[in-house]
Amino acid sequence: MDQDEVGLNGWTSVPADAGVIFDHHSLINEPEYIPMDAIEFPFNHPVVSKTLDYVKQVLHPETFNHSMRVYYYGMAITKQHFPQQATVLSPVTWALTCLLHDLGTAEENLRATRMSFDIFGGIKALQTLKDFGASSDQAEAVTEAIIRHQDMGVDGSITFIGQLIQLATTYDNTSIHPHVKNFEKIVNSRTREEINKAHIRLAWSKFFSGTIQTEETFKPWCHSTHLVDFAEEIRNNSLMKQFE
Repeated sequence: MDQDEVGLNGWTSVPADAGVIFDHHSLINEPEYIPMDAIEFPFNHPVVSKTLDYVKQVLHPETFNHSMRVYYYGMAITKQHFPQQATVLSPVTWALTCLLHDLGTAEENLRATRMSFDIFGGIKALQTLKDFGASSDQAEAVTEAIIRHQDMGVDGSITFIGQLIQLATTYDNTSIHPHVKNFEKIVNSRTREEINKAHIRLAWSKFFSGTIQTEETFKPWCHSTHLVDFAEEIRNNSLMKQFE
């Protein structure tokens, strides 16, 4: 295995507990404004291009826009809170993670299996990415992050890209974090506004809370139940309400 791919594909080990990373105090002040235009999306990369075409066909429009917002949130979070990782993390690997992280909620997938949506989506993403020409290391990094993106525990470790997808999706979904105080300040308010205007929410809070309720009804054992009152927290996201 190539050690250079560890940082490139987000395999760097970090604490599973985001509260430890932020020391429970570092989000007192909002970070500086980053224009959305200063964050590049790798549209022209061949694997990203194929993945974009694919997810536009299979994901609900609400989910696709959410995935794009998550990309930009995650890049802003990395630049401002994880400068060491920002110098090495591949935007391509991050983009693929964002585009595919909710693949298991697609209409054709949610009821196709008894498996939890995040786990089934990760497995499906692995083969999809290999078919699109991603390297095994890249595809596996994305897959692990997808499978663990709702695994918000406090013990042990997780890959950096796994922690990042948790932070960015949680910010868009609920804007509160069980282990990070003042989590709503993790992204600058102007940056947040630009991202939400570019990739509109389409009543995401209502839509995704309904998706989680559907899964928990259809699959009462699913991993989503690990996040207590998740659907309610999504529906009551006050930070993002103005953009709904």
